[in-house]
Amino acid sequence: MSGVGPRRRGRELVFRLLYQADLTHDSIATLWQVARVAERLPGEADEYVDALVTALEEGLPDLDRRIAPALERWNLERLAATDRSVLRLATAELVHLPGTPARVTIDEAVQIARKYGREESGRFVNGVLDRMARDIRPGELDGEATGRGASALPEEGA
Repeated sequence: MSGVGPRRRGRELVFRLLYQADLTHDSIATLWQVARVAERLPGEADEYVDALVTALEEGLPDLDRRIAPALERWNLERLAATDRSVLRLATAELVHLPGTPARVTIDEAVQIARKYGREESGRFVNGVLDRMARDIRPGELDGEATGRGASALPEEGA
């Protein structure tokens, strides 16, 4: 994954761990401890993954309760594992890592959904996360129509 920023690399790793945990029913924390040695992430990304894994390991039922109402006519358990995993990842980031702007979290999640999901995954994930972000972080996305927030964190990009 050369050319990919440390947080993007961390997000993609957490996504893959979530996906694996979803399919195997293993603990995401256990999967992370095994993967950590092979991944050798830079310090910032390693800490970021730690924070996300902790939030997911300790609060997955709460995160799923937050996702469910935003799905509109969909059931979380019936979603593709890729879509479910990326929604869980982004929800953990929105709830537990408020230092990352909501638009960055959403954009990164959409990129992961497009890369690993089905053709319509990016659009689906964007819609669900936009609804959720407006509830979790009221007012944060409102200024985007005027151009504020679009260049939030340059290190976040690919």
